Amino acid sequence: MNLFRNVLFWIVLALVGALVAQLLVLDPGYVLIRYGGNDYTTNVPKAIALLAIALALLWLLWKLVTLPFTAMRRHRRKQSRARLIEGFDAVHRGEWSRAEKLLEQAAQEPDALAVGQIGAARSAWARGDEAAARAHLSAIGADNPASRAIAEAELAMTQGRAGDALSILDAPSATPLPPRGLVLRGEALTALGRSGEAYGSLGALRQQQALSNERLAALETQWAAASLREAADANVLADRWEALPKPLRNDPASVAAYAERAAAMRWDEAAARSIEQALDSRWDESLAALYGRLPVNRYEQRRATAERWLPAHPASPALLLTLARLSRAQGQWPQAEQYLHRALAQGGNVEAWEELGQGFAAAGEEKLARHCYANALAASRGEATQPLPGRDMRQTIFDQAVMEERDTHGVPRLRE
Repeated sequence: MNLFRNVLFWIVLALVGALVAQLLVLDPGYVLIRYGGNDYTTNVPKAIALLAIALALLWLLWKLVTLPFTAMRRHRRKQSRARLIEGFDAVHRGEWSRAEKLLEQAAQEPDALAVGQIGAARSAWARGDEAAARAHLSAIGADNPASRAIAEAELAMTQGRAGDALSILDAPSATPLPPRGLVLRGEALTALGRSGEAYGSLGALRQQQALSNERLAALETQWAAASLREAADANVLADRWEALPKPLRNDPASVAAYAERAAAMRWDEAAARSIEQALDSRWDESLAALYGRLPVNRYEQRRATAERWLPAHPASPALLLTLARLSRAQGQWPQAEQYLHRALAQGGNVEAWEELGQGFAAAGEEKLARHCYANALAASRGEATQPLPGRDMRQTIFDQAVMEERDTHGVPRLRE
């Protein structure tokens, strides 16, 4: 379409020029110029030619007069560009003082004002000079409000001032925010305990391709779980849970956040059911362990469900630990102890030793309880644990066989 318009313009211009030329040939016209008591006469074609020559001479004279200023301006721009390149290379090298000086000098050109002062501010902040960083940002003025707002918000976030960062980004002069500003705003909202609003901004982040798909997926999971934990009441919790896409309702982090918050609100059935559905869909050790830690009743129902999972996951230390906790909660310590020994044989460490210590303490076996607590402490430090004293030879042989198989294959197996 542009080509057609250009061709049409030149055709019309040629036709008009031909028409004017034809008129001038038929009647060259008469031009009278009277100046200073003298009369000058000529025809129209000569007058046009003389006018064109005069304009060309004036243009040439103007170029000659402005040539030094133009050369100086080009030299300044070239220097500014070179300083920008050297300054950002110094930033890459970590030469903060040199980078700050070069970028501040480059910012003297209006075109490089914002990028130069922001780079200088980051260099000053990197070397620990907060006052200089703020001075560089103030020098930007109001010509680049969004860029300045992003830089100031980043500075505020590094200082833990999420409220100030959010106020800066929500200022009318900074809107509409570019992609980096939207990411910072989401991080500020999350830091202020408003993850529900941050989760709602994910659509804009995707639309502007502010982050990679992997990073956006990670933020979606993180903000969804945080928004569930921050739910102020049961209605808000239910609404946020139902609004999540199906994959997130099976994600371990989101399910754990919902189950813990629902349990705190005494929604025992909803808390337990959410974990059961997630584990039936996809097994996860952290959720299996949480199923036994939930501060809800329904011990008999939960134990029956955990026993239903056991044939499919007999080597799961988290499931064995959950069965031990539920058994002990029902007053069945012998069964709980058996599950805990199996959990330890399958790789359970700190939590299993702590639970075993609590069980022995409740049963009045203080010496064994202290031994278990010492093993839990050693396991948390990555140190070797010691076998329980007084165990029969059959159990000692069993533990040794499990450890040998762990060393051989790298994965512990339960021997019947």
